Amino acid sequence: MTYKKYELATLGTGCFWCTEAIFKSLKGVESALPGYSGGHVENPTYELVCAKTTGHAEVVQIQYDAEVITFEELLDVFWRTHNPTTPNQQGNDKGPQYRSAIFYHNEEQKTIAAQSLKDTDASDLWPNPVVTELNVFEKFYPAEDYHKDYLARVGDKNSYCTFVVKPKVEKFKKQFKDKLK
Repeated sequence: MTYKKYELATLGTGCFWCTEAIFKSLKGVESALPGYSGGHVENPTYELVCAKTTGHAEVVQIQYDAEVITFEELLDVFWRTHNPTTPNQQGNDKGPQYRSAIFYHNEEQKTIAAQSLKDTDASDLWPNPVVTELNVFEKFYPAEDYHKDYLARVGDKNSYCTFVVKPKVEKFKKQFKDKLK
């Protein structure tokens, strides 16, 4: 029996409810787990991260099969599903926990991410300069269980999901329909 070898990507695009729902639906993605990364506090909680004192960003750690979807393809989705030009903000969500960030796991990812950032900034995809952070991955802290599969579990019971998450996910599905599971 052979086992697939999965790779990891850790990305911050603002609210991890949106990010998780988007990346989980891609072919080749085994899992997309919401959590926290990039800060200085060990074992942060959602409340601590929201207090803006931990240095952590809301992120999703993606486990993916690189034979099905590449890191470059994940970054293409990354650039097109959030606004990488607003420092510490995504829409009405404001604070350092909502910053745009790529936490690279190895030198190959660093090289790919740096070129992708440069190409995106030089393109006409966004009218303003890209402010996405490019940082070495150090530690990932999974979010509390109630954040996992949030859109699928809560859906229309939460107005944020109704008016922000669902429209963002639907727009993504139209744009990337050839990459959906």
